[in-house]
Amino acid sequence: MKYVWHYIKGLYAFSGPALYINIAGLAAGSLLESVGLLMLVPLLGLIGIVSVGIGDGWLGRAAEWLDAYEPLQALLLVLAVYIAASFGQQMLQRLVMIRNAEFQQRFANHLRLEIYRLLLDAEWPFYLRKRGSDLVNLMTTELARVIGAVNLVTQLASSLIFTIVQIAVALLLSPSLTVFVLVCGAGLGILSRRFIRKARELGSQTSEHARHYMSGIADGFNGMKDIKSNTLEPTRLAWLEGLTERMAQEQLSYVRLRMNSQLVYKGSSALLIAAFILACFALFQTQGAQLLAITAIFARLWPQFTSIQSNMQQLYAMIPACKAVYELQEESRKAAERPVSLQNGGAHAGAPLPVGRGIACRGVSFRYDKGAEEATLDRIDLIIPANRMTAIAGASGAGKSTLIDLIMGLIKPDEGRILVDGEEIGGERLLAYRQSISYVPQDPFLFNATIRDNISMLRKDATEEEIWEALEFASCAEFVRSLPDGLDTVIGDRGVRLSGGERQRLVLARAIIRRPSVLVLDEATSALDAGNEARIQEAIDRLKGSMTVIVVAHRLTTIRNADQVIVMNRGRVAEQGDYATLAADAGSLFGRLLNSQFKEASA
Repeated sequence: MKYVWHYIKGLYAFSGPALYINIAGLAAGSLLESVGLLMLVPLLGLIGIVSVGIGDGWLGRAAEWLDAYEPLQALLLVLAVYIAASFGQQMLQRLVMIRNAEFQQRFANHLRLEIYRLLLDAEWPFYLRKRGSDLVNLMTTELARVIGAVNLVTQLASSLIFTIVQIAVALLLSPSLTVFVLVCGAGLGILSRRFIRKARELGSQTSEHARHYMSGIADGFNGMKDIKSNTLEPTRLAWLEGLTERMAQEQLSYVRLRMNSQLVYKGSSALLIAAFILACFALFQTQGAQLLAITAIFARLWPQFTSIQSNMQQLYAMIPACKAVYELQEESRKAAERPVSLQNGGAHAGAPLPVGRGIACRGVSFRYDKGAEEATLDRIDLIIPANRMTAIAGASGAGKSTLIDLIMGLIKPDEGRILVDGEEIGGERLLAYRQSISYVPQDPFLFNATIRDNISMLRKDATEEEIWEALEFASCAEFVRSLPDGLDTVIGDRGVRLSGGERQRLVLARAIIRRPSVLVLDEATSALDAGNEARIQEAIDRLKGSMTVIVVAHRLTTIRNADQVIVMNRGRVAEQGDYATLAADAGSLFGRLLNSQFKEASA
């Protein structure tokens, strides 16, 4: 239950004293409801409408007070008290329920924003350890169950307050009879423990099935082209049939559990009523008016017992979701890379940090698996001069992309330092440095929005003229003009309505419009035809002198005009120099790679 209490404490911290005011309102409403019941049942007997024994106590004193009035006046007085108490209780309940819903909705929004903020603040290696579909599942299905658990606790609090007030009133009427009923209620609680334990086990299954469902569906849609190309539809359908059957069995098990528990609760209710009536007459010699009042109270009270037990079952079924979301929050906090929270403007705090002299790696080593003996990058020493073009080449798996991630500050070296203009990047400098970088990946990502929105998201103040200039630079202005809606064309999820080359050129235009100090191109022209690639290469060459350009290239002929070429091999810098010198040495690693590509092209 500690995970549930964590979010209940969060609700209190978010709502403040107003939550206590609501709790007081619940107590007052329950008290007014008890007053209404007491007025309606026993006091009607006091004025002769119903023939009941009066006995001693406050009922007797009330009867004496009413004897001073005519029967009609007494009746009107009793009904007036009943109506006032009932109306007051309904008004209080309306106000409290509306405020409860307001607290819950605001806290739910606060929780969603807090978790998303933590995820945005987490460092890049955190995402390398996670499946995207698992995070989506936690942010949607599991978070909804957490919010449901918080709502259930507030319902439980309402039921408990109502129960406590009703018990207090019943104790005033007949302490011995009330204790008898409470003992029966405690026995019901003991019976419910087995159901609650089983509910928690089923809740764990629910979380696991939801995770597998979300990940499988996401993988299926992301890989739909491969599925259809390789006729894997029957395989994927069989997977879903098996999973949905297990999900159905789990849900049926939960329904059976609830029905079994309800059978126990309602069966015990019938036994309790029989025992209650017998005890009233045989053991406690209860007076008629007291019996009517206590019966009316417990007619409302006993369903609260069963409701509390039912809510407890549902709550325990949601504990696994609370645990999963809590662990995600804690892991995200530990992985935070930013000293300033996004909530306080950290995402845009300060101006970008331009690179004036250059970027240097000093003895940099890095391992994805921290326990591995062999490093992914091993003792890297290099300098990337500012406002020059540096190309990084090497075979697949040589460490090129990892080196780029280190240079951009996405991952931290296990050993050594990354320096910008002679100072180590980290803390607030890291954020400012990253604001000065534009990155174009090999696999371009575009949002399901218009071309205008996708291009301008890095510069909200960009004019239409500046957008078209960026599109011209990336050789995509012509195809954008040919679209029916031009810049306002919605391009679909990940830009699915565009070709691979069109997507890559749009991402390049988005990078350029930011006017970065550092432009990183990670195989950014790999999906372009020869003509567009040549035009973009010419445009990139024109950038030299105005920004630092870092190019990761597979086709080595595209980096002829680089000021320096860094050749990676097995996580180390194997060679470094200008393109012409390295290409002229047929025995060098770069020369062999270049010769191999020439042979492939001519084959």
